[in-house]
Amino acid sequence: MSGGNAEEAAGVGGGRAGEPKEPAGVGGGRAGERKEYPTALGASSLETITLLGHDLAADVMGEVGFGELAFWLATQRRPDRGEVRVFEAVLAALADHGFTPTAIVTRLTYLSAPDSVQGALAAGLLGGGSRFLGVTEDCGRFLAGVLRAADPLPADDAGWDALALETVRARRAAGGRIPGLGHHVHKDGDPRTARLFEIAAEEGLFGPHLSLYAAVGRVHPQVLGRTLPLNGAGACGAALADLGLPLELLRGFALLARTAGLIGQLAEELRRPVANDIFLSVDLNNRPVPPEPYAANGGTHG
Repeated sequence: MSGGNAEEAAGVGGGRAGEPKEPAGVGGGRAGERKEYPTALGASSLETITLLGHDLAADVMGEVGFGELAFWLATQRRPDRGEVRVFEAVLAALADHGFTPTAIVTRLTYLSAPDSVQGALAAGLLGGGSRFLGVTEDCGRFLAGVLRAADPLPADDAGWDALALETVRARRAAGGRIPGLGHHVHKDGDPRTARLFEIAAEEGLFGPHLSLYAAVGRVHPQVLGRTLPLNGAGACGAALADLGLPLELLRGFALLARTAGLIGQLAEELRRPVANDIFLSVDLNNRPVPPEPYAANGGTHG
């Protein structure tokens, strides 16, 4: 079909040019009444595009950095310079961490479907769970839960240590793990954690979540009998919570950061491909074994 626009071709266009036709069942209670969908985010007219109440072309493009905009979109308030610095430090900390499962699956998916960059990126992002990336959300939620029950909040390090010790003991007694404690590589300390603590303190944004998290790092050896590092993903969760960002979206910010890293993984795959070697190293080195029928009790039949 030539001429017109795609929306009109799909049956969406209205009777007059530029006037959208209301889909069936969307109108209000009375004939001719239109249902409204309020939003403070993006909206378009014939002449302009607005975003967060500002002219996108004139006031946002070239004036607002992407990290600042992401924060602004999530909170609908413009962050100050210190908040932007901490937020962007979190994004940098989570962007890429080498050949993690998220990176590998992105590269392998691209190998299988090079026509689907979106599929490769989505495959990597779908791997953001309890072991990788999801720790950011888990730690933020865990700390927030402890703080909600604490009344009043501690006023000094001794008070934070006491609260953290009580928390770790209770968690250990319940058989649970402390989110954000331990790392499979950085056994002697995650360099991201110390740097994020430093940046938050410099900006006056070292709040209760980071204070409790730091205290957990100080006191947990008394309960566990060994010293584990506070990992960077957990520190990111604490920092995001101290910025007042919604706990429900903390994993989303981790995925936002990792999207940049996965694009980098694909860009490197184009120049220095490894996905085919990974595939062949598994495919050509498989070892056939007899079938082991699954049993519901976790064992095998026979």
